[in-house]
Formats: sequence, C-alpha cells, structure tokens
Amino acid sequence: MLGATPLLLAGCSGELSALDPAGPRAANLALLWWVMFWGSVVLFALVMVLFGLAYLRSNLIARLTPAQWIVGGGLVLPVPVLVLLTGAALVLGEQLLPHGQAPLRIGVEAQRWNWTFTYPDGIVLDDQTLHIPAGQPVDLAVSAADVIHSFWVPRLGGKIDAIPGHINVIRLQADRPGIYWGQCAEYCGEGHDIMQFRVEAHEPDAFADILARLRDQRPASAQPSPLRGEGATEPPAPLKGANRRSGGGQ
Repeated sequence: MLGATPLLLAGCSGELSALDPAGPRAANLALLWWVMFWGSVVLFALVMVLFGLAYLRSNLIARLTPAQWIVGGGLVLPVPVLVLLTGAALVLGEQLLPHGQAPLRIGVEAQRWNWTFTYPDGIVLDDQTLHIPAGQPVDLAVSAADVIHSFWVPRLGGKIDAIPGHINVIRLQADRPGIYWGQCAEYCGEGHDIMQFRVEAHEPDAFADILARLRDQRPASAQPSPLRGEGATEPPAPLKGANRRSGGGQ
C-alpha cells in the first residue's frame, strides 16, 4: 500500500490536473473536490462501523428493530455529513458564477477540431493559443460552429459546453503569468483527443502590447500569434479514454 502512495499522489498534479489550481476559481473547485472526498470517507467509515457492530452482534445492535436501523443508520446518521457537503457545494459553486462584467471579454468558438479566439476590436486568432492578462478575471463567451464541444482549462477553472447557436459565459483567472493547457472535454468525433489549446497568461502591460501589435497587423487568422514560440512547452498527453486517429479529420 505504501509503495502505491506515490503513484496515487502523482495523479494530483500535471498540466491537466484540476487538483493543481493556478487561479481562484480553480482553487474553489479543488477545495470542493477535497470536501466531497473527505465527506465520502466519513460516510464510508460510519457505514463500516455499523456493519462491524452488526457483524459482531453487539447488545446495542441486537436491541434495534428494523425500523430503527433504517431511520437511525440510513437517515439520522448521515444527515450531518450530507448537510455539510450540500452547503459547501452551494457556497463554493456560487462563487464560480460570473457576477458583473469582467474587464475583458473574449469570444471562443469551437469547431472540429480547432479553437478560434476573438478579442476586442475584432482581433481573431486561430493558432490554438488564448492570451489573457494574469491577475485579472476574463469572461469567455463560448460557442460552437458545428457540434457540441466543451471548453476546459483544468488549472484555471471549470468547464462549460460550447453549443452551436448559443453563447455560454465562463470566467477564468490566472494567478500568475504562465502557460496552462486546455482540452475539449466533450467527445466530438475522431479528432477529439487532439482538440487541445493553450492559455498564455501575461503581465497586464505585456498583454496590452500584444493586442496593440495585433491591431497593426493583417487579420490574425492569416498569421501566427507574435508570442507563439515564447516559453513554449510540449502539450500534455490527451485525456484518457480518447482514441487518437491519424489526421484527426483535418
């Protein structure tokens, strides 16, 4: 068991790990995950205690009627834990909602098997890189051009569906400059596993310089991002369960 512990802990980090948050909303989700995990551990422990008492046929258990078993063990005993879990889910989940208007709003369109990002002043990038300012909330207006996709940056926040003809808004924020990987989290065809993108968080001044340079260039859809090679790293492995096929439908 001790030998397997490092392997279990290794799954809690990585480029696509929701348990390695790099922003306030991702931290809320990670906290909610841990609350649910430890709550389930407590419930499991309570059930095992009852099972052990029944197996040992203790005097306390012997005096209980079936109705008392159902009410006490099935209703009364788990209620405090379930109330705590429900309250935590409501409080932490509500904090994920985009209240008010963020300083920056970026359009995101998914199409098999690529992502297009539209910035203020009509700046369009389709090089699979989303640029955002670090330390500031950013609203992303997510939609799709063909089928349902799902926009997900595990280290920066939750996921949201990209639906044709409909716009869903999700708010992300990176605590510090860096590169964070995203993935389509809704199976959308044979190229689903390669439908990845990356988020580059910059210092606010550097981000403003990027937008200024892009405004002076030709339409960005015909050009690569000016910082495409800056600090580049290899993308993470595709999510488990996806089948990679050559060509990806390109």
